[in-house]
Amino acid sequence: MPPFTQILDPVGSVAGSTFLALVPVVVLLALLAGLRLSAWQAVIIGSVVTVLLAIFVWGAPASGTGVAYGLGAATGVWSVDWIVFWGVIIYNTLVTTGAFAGFKDWLVQHATRDIRVQTILLAWAFGALMEGLVGFGYPWAVVAPILIALGVVDLAAIRVAAIANNAPVSYGALGAPIIGLAAVTGLPLMALSASVGKIVAILALLPPFVLIYLVSGWRGLRDGWPLAVVGALSYIAGQYPTSQFLGPYLPDVIGSLVCFGVLLVFLRFWRPKVELGFGGKELPSGDVAVASAGDGPGAAPARSGSRSPGGSSAAVRALVPFGILVVVVVAWTGPWSPLPNYAPFAPAVKAISSLDGKVTSQSFKWAPFIAGTAILVSWLLICAYLRPARRQLAQTFRDTFRQMWGALLVGPFIFGLAYVFNYSGMASSMANGFSKIGTPFIVLAPILGWIAVALSGSNTSANAVFGAFQLSVAKLLGAPPLLFPSLNSVGAEVGKPVAPQTASVGVATTKMVRKEGEVIRYNMAWTLVILVYLILIGLLYYFVLPGAMQL
Repeated sequence: MPPFTQILDPVGSVAGSTFLALVPVVVLLALLAGLRLSAWQAVIIGSVVTVLLAIFVWGAPASGTGVAYGLGAATGVWSVDWIVFWGVIIYNTLVTTGAFAGFKDWLVQHATRDIRVQTILLAWAFGALMEGLVGFGYPWAVVAPILIALGVVDLAAIRVAAIANNAPVSYGALGAPIIGLAAVTGLPLMALSASVGKIVAILALLPPFVLIYLVSGWRGLRDGWPLAVVGALSYIAGQYPTSQFLGPYLPDVIGSLVCFGVLLVFLRFWRPKVELGFGGKELPSGDVAVASAGDGPGAAPARSGSRSPGGSSAAVRALVPFGILVVVVVAWTGPWSPLPNYAPFAPAVKAISSLDGKVTSQSFKWAPFIAGTAILVSWLLICAYLRPARRQLAQTFRDTFRQMWGALLVGPFIFGLAYVFNYSGMASSMANGFSKIGTPFIVLAPILGWIAVALSGSNTSANAVFGAFQLSVAKLLGAPPLLFPSLNSVGAEVGKPVAPQTASVGVATTKMVRKEGEVIRYNMAWTLVILVYLILIGLLYYFVLPGAMQL
């Protein structure tokens, strides 16, 4: 069909058109935060509102709008759901075979009695591994019960797990947020992976210090700051080069594995002078009970220094699957591989942009050998190594569908909505209005991502809704094109600790079930501190290092 010519100002007022373009976003967020609908229900209603506005206000052809929605839905299924589903399958396979519990127990054995060591090793490094593989609040749900069993009070343990989860979220669920951002902006996936990685590398310097302060106060930070330095730098040492040269799939996984290795070696040569428990209280000498990591808050305590069944062999059995995942995905998706670029067809619907008069398109690139397929192959090889029984495989798929069906539905609906939002010209109208703010928009860019994820619970959804809009504002202001979309994604990760949907998953294994509001209020202050830090990072790249955010 011929390209549709977008209308920049359908109501004859820049302010009016801008506010009207915000209606789908406001409706979506009101349904999530106000009426507390499930995400998949909210995006269906939001989609209807967006389609009606596109056709009857922005004048988009009904046929083109339908095609745009279908292409977006297909992108959500193939580019996002296909990755997330197999990532969770791998995690649940490790759980049902017992490999994951053995690994957790091994980590607890090596964490020492000191709460600062336990926090950096378990909440920071182990939480990043969970986020890189699964996401969706599961790092809280897994890490918080371990910390509670180690003596941290419930509310504080959840906050520590949530704040530790800040830096890894943009690359969570095997890179799904960045993949979604590339889909709606049309920006190169590798370029976005690299630009987000540059921001996250600076952001990741702060949380380990905050975490040590939260569990042990200023006393613990004065003595334990080397642990924070090593924890931050070792994660960045794995995350940063992976994001720059290998893409968005494995920065968290490799960053966490490098962090584990470096921390365990570091602890052989350095320990805090005084062992501290939660709250900065000095621990008495002697053997102190620490919790088994196997079954969460109700687990029976094990003696510090005792060995769990299997010992190091259990850790090796759990680490080998991650090694398989890293090798397969790197070989399959690296810049040397032609597999992800093979696309038998890529249908598109085109429009003439109301901002610059150039042809823009919304497309679905069907590439059968994308990263999700690589993760499927990784899972098959992991199964060959772990040899799960037939009943364990059945349990794996049952658990995955039970956990993920809602999130899997959100993918096609939110991308359908985003594609119509962009195709109709609503994103252009909104960008035109926000660009009148001028240079101060650099402060607003990460805040919009924070707001979107705080209410939607999904970094991927926040990127789908605001990604193209952020890019359009960057072009209108002459800003580096990668900066605003990247700040949207990282702003969204900073907002995760106050996202109700994430909190509802994160508290599921604690006594704070159905007390998400209390958890969110408890997390809010430190989330805002990290958001201010992110704004400063954005200012750094805007005014001092703009070349780092150029294509």
